[in-house]
Amino acid sequence: MSSSKVAIQPKDCVIIVFGATGDLAKRKLLPGLFHLAEVSLMPKRYHIIGCAPEGTGADEESFGGYVHDVLRTFARKEVTDESWSRFSRHLSFVGTRKGDLGNLHTELKRVESSMEKPTRIIYLAVPPAAFLETVSLLGTNGLVNESTRLVIEKPFGSNLSTARRLNGELHRVFKESQIYRIDHFLGKEAVQNILAFRFANGLFEPAWNNRYIDYIQIDVPETLTVEGRGAFYEATGAFRDMIVTHLFQTLGFLAMEPPARLNAHELQGKKIDVYRSVEPIDAEKVVYGQYEGYKDVSGVAADSNTETFVALEAAIENQRWAGVRWFLRTGKAMAESRTSVTIGFKESPLNMFELDPDLKSKLKPNELTFEITDPGRVTLHILVKEPGPTTSLEVAALSFQYDDSTLVAFELEAYERLFHDVMLGDHLLFNTAEAIETLWQLSEPLLASPPEPYAYLKGSWGPEVVESLLAPFSWHLPEKL
Repeated sequence: MSSSKVAIQPKDCVIIVFGATGDLAKRKLLPGLFHLAEVSLMPKRYHIIGCAPEGTGADEESFGGYVHDVLRTFARKEVTDESWSRFSRHLSFVGTRKGDLGNLHTELKRVESSMEKPTRIIYLAVPPAAFLETVSLLGTNGLVNESTRLVIEKPFGSNLSTARRLNGELHRVFKESQIYRIDHFLGKEAVQNILAFRFANGLFEPAWNNRYIDYIQIDVPETLTVEGRGAFYEATGAFRDMIVTHLFQTLGFLAMEPPARLNAHELQGKKIDVYRSVEPIDAEKVVYGQYEGYKDVSGVAADSNTETFVALEAAIENQRWAGVRWFLRTGKAMAESRTSVTIGFKESPLNMFELDPDLKSKLKPNELTFEITDPGRVTLHILVKEPGPTTSLEVAALSFQYDDSTLVAFELEAYERLFHDVMLGDHLLFNTAEAIETLWQLSEPLLASPPEPYAYLKGSWGPEVVESLLAPFSWHLPEKL
C-alpha cells in the first residue's frame, strides 16, 4: 500500500489458472489481468496458461477466441484490435487429465525458457472439493519450486477440523510464505480506506475505543438469490460463506491495534490478536433466516434448514473494545445490495440543545458510515443548529465519495489489486493459516448448535425478529439516510 502513484513492476512470471473456463475466471480473473496489462502493471515478460479438464469445451485452438469473447463482455477497458494483439500473444491453454499434469509441465518448460528466473503463480479457481487433489498433483508432478506461489479461494474449510486438514495438506507441498489465501473483500479500495481513515487522521484514532464508541455495525445485504448455486449454498450457508470470511476480515481491520508498520507481518499479527479476543459466538445472540422460495431452488433439500440470512452480536474482550456491541448482518434476496460499516459514537453526556425526538428515532446522529460498495463513500452524521430563532438541532452529513475524486483514475478492482500483490510477493491483504483457524475456532459453538432459521420475504430486510437483537439501537438502513 505504497503512498506513491508509481507502482513497482513485477518480475517475470507465468500465471497458471486452474478453472480457466469457469465463472470466476470469466468475470474477474481474465478481465483483471487484461486491465493490469493495459495500465502497465504486468511484468515485461509474462505468460498466462489457462487450464481446464479435457473435454470441457476449450482447447489450444479455441481458447484465444474464448478469452476474446470474455473480455468483450466483462473487461473494463475497450478491447481494440491493438490491445487484443498485445494481450493474446501471452496466452496459451493446457487441457488436463485426471491424475496427470504432464502437458502442463511441458508447456511451463516452453514458456519459461525465454524468461529470467520467472515466478510461477498458480491460481486455484476451482470448486473447494478439488483443492486437495489439485495441490497433491502439483506436488507429485514436480510443478512446485522455490519461486512458486499458490492463490487459493475461499471457503478455507467448513469448520475447524476441515480448515486444519486443508492447511496441513497445503503445507505438505507449499511453505506458508508461498500461499496466498485470497478474500476479495480485502482488495476493495473502500475497505483499505478504513485503515487510512483510522491511522492517518489524528482526529479519529484517539476516539477509536470503548470510551467514545457505543456500537459498530458491519452490514452486507444482497438482492441476489442462490439460483444456479443451490447445491453449493445448501452445503455452505450464509455464515460460512460470508460471516467467517468477509465480515470477520472487515472486523479485523476495524478493531486491530495500531501496527508499528504497514507490512504483512504487523498487519496479520494485529488481526490475529483481535480474533483471539473475540468471544466464541453465542447462539442466543444469533438470528438465522431463510428466504421464502429457497427450498424450491434446484440442489436444495425439501426440508432444508440452511440459513440464507445471518445477524449476530459479537463481543471483543480486550481493553480497547470491552462493552462495545458489534453487529454483523448478511443475507440473500434482500431489499438492497450494499456493503457498509457504521460506527455509532456515544452521545454527549451534557446536551443543552433541543433535538426533535421523531427525527432522532429516524436517524441517530454521531454515526460514521463507510459505504464499501464501489465506488465507496465515507459519511459522518453530525448535529448542527437548525437555522432560525430557536436552539433546535438537526442532523447534517459530511461526505466524501470516491468517484468525485480525481484519484479514482488510479483505482484497481479488488481482484486486480490482489493479483498484482501476488506478483510482487506482498502478503499484506491475504490471510494466514493461523487467522483462518482462529476464526473457525470461535465459530465452533454456533456451528455445533445453530438456531432454527426464521422465514423472511424476498425483497425484505430479513426476519422481523432481528430488530430485537440490536435494541436499543437499530440498523443503519438506506431509507434512513
